[in-house]
Amino acid sequence: MSDPKVVAVEELSSSEAKWVKLKKCTYRDPMGKERLWEFAERPTRPSSGIDAVAILALLRSESGKFPPSTIIIEQFRPPVDRYVVELPAGLIGEGESAEETAIRELEEETGFKASGIAQSSPLLVSDPGMTNANMKLVTVDVPFPENLEMPAQKLDPGEFIQVRIVELAKLRAELQAYEQKGFVIDAKLDHLASGFELAEKLRQPESSHSAEK
Repeated sequence: MSDPKVVAVEELSSSEAKWVKLKKCTYRDPMGKERLWEFAERPTRPSSGIDAVAILALLRSESGKFPPSTIIIEQFRPPVDRYVVELPAGLIGEGESAEETAIRELEEETGFKASGIAQSSPLLVSDPGMTNANMKLVTVDVPFPENLEMPAQKLDPGEFIQVRIVELAKLRAELQAYEQKGFVIDAKLDHLASGFELAEKLRQPESSHSAEK
């Protein structure tokens, strides 16, 4: 297979667009003045009001054969014309909950089957100045009796996703290495890695800091 790349870009009218629509709203600011705002929205939003999920998979060995790990994916994203490193994710179908979508999408994109939901985030937005698109971050449990096993993906035609397993403790370092290789890092994944790294630093016992002085 050849390396993917964007070969042409052209204007697209909202009437022709299938996955994204442009809208203009009038709103009243705190001083009572009416103003205009342009934004994009997903016409695929189901009646639940939630567009999509991102999935944080917690891979763990019940016998301690491998350290706590997670799944990240590499995927070419035409809007940025680059490979992006991100969490598994997907759009919510009509009649599905965010949690049901997370379990389904994880198995389709990566082959891994979650045993249950660890937690589900509140409703989230990532670029509210440009779009009303929203999502939930769903954390799922993926236990193994002993060693980690890599299952087969169940990708749809036209999907090309590379699965990577990364130790949670090494996630930040892995993302830094990806950046050096020219990948773009998804903001949600980078925020997660930064938060985990900071939490680990804050958990260090006070005595270790005293010993360093």
